[in-house]
Amino acid sequence: MSRKLLAALCAGAATAVAIVVPLATSASAAACVAPWSAASVYTGGQTASHNGRNWSAKWWTQGETPGAAQVWADQGTCGGNTTPPGTCSAPDWVAGRAYRTGDIVRYTDGKYYIAEHDNPGYDPTISTWYWNPHTCSGTTTTTTTTSPNPSGFVVSEAQFNQMFPNRNPFYTYQGLTAALSAYPAFANTGGDTIRKQEAAAFLANTSHETGGLVHIVEQNQANYPHYCDPNQSYGCPAGQAAYYGRGPIQLSWNFNYKAAGDALGLPLLTNPWLVQQDAAVAWKTALWYWNTQNGPGTMTAHSAMVNSRGFGETIRSINGALECNGGNPAQVQSRVTKYQQFTQILGVAPGGNLYC
Repeated sequence: MSRKLLAALCAGAATAVAIVVPLATSASAAACVAPWSAASVYTGGQTASHNGRNWSAKWWTQGETPGAAQVWADQGTCGGNTTPPGTCSAPDWVAGRAYRTGDIVRYTDGKYYIAEHDNPGYDPTISTWYWNPHTCSGTTTTTTTTSPNPSGFVVSEAQFNQMFPNRNPFYTYQGLTAALSAYPAFANTGGDTIRKQEAAAFLANTSHETGGLVHIVEQNQANYPHYCDPNQSYGCPAGQAAYYGRGPIQLSWNFNYKAAGDALGLPLLTNPWLVQQDAAVAWKTALWYWNTQNGPGTMTAHSAMVNSRGFGETIRSINGALECNGGNPAQVQSRVTKYQQFTQILGVAPGGNLYC
């Protein structure tokens, strides 16, 4: 699939907001209700769980993350248990060790902290987004059991933010996780190692294509009219210059918009702008290419990762001879370096066959 260098519509980095969330005071936390979904619509009074807490919608909302939007009222910690009276047996905090929402640690000052969001071992005293003080009163203490990432994706939101510290706010984690339902086998095939390797490979390639999830569309507008293939029977109903590169893997050409739209049930041939307006749609088009298209290679990138053919084969499926077999070794190295960084964040070996 042809693509050019892209440009940022907005090069500003997403800024983390420090939010202090009050801890539940009951001796036993309530059960977690159904997990929050970015794709679902919630009306006033409806509830959802997110990051180990229950939330209640104050009014109509969709895609607004509990804990980061005022539309949600905090209902307290969920899924917890109670330790015996007079005890507080939390392990010592270790810098660089991955923690999940609900984990409780004892810091070097002797005080206790609870993880409000997954994090790769951030200092509990410098971020109230990731950690909050936790009270061990000497009579009872409320703790939260460690649970898997609420999204079900092998990459947590904290890890995603660590991978893309300067990403365009358009490329949301919620948009990515909402798109996963389109291709449920993605990062969900094989053992834990394979799942994490595929997620890292996909995100490494999207990082390379978009300058770290900064660029949304192709910059050189002079190229835009070139992506209309007049030999297709359906032509270019959105206009000759409408099918330029967009999204995490820079979907381009009218025939690719037609194929992706048909596969996803979206009107991308007539409305290609959806890819730059809706984060979930943008991520779905990238997953469409990753899971279904061989490109200039001999297999899909998904097949390459789940069948242990290696990261190098994913590069071949995306850019083929333009980069592989000595075509552009610097670009190949850039992709490989990013993949190695992301597998390190996920705590998994990168495997073999990294180059093409």
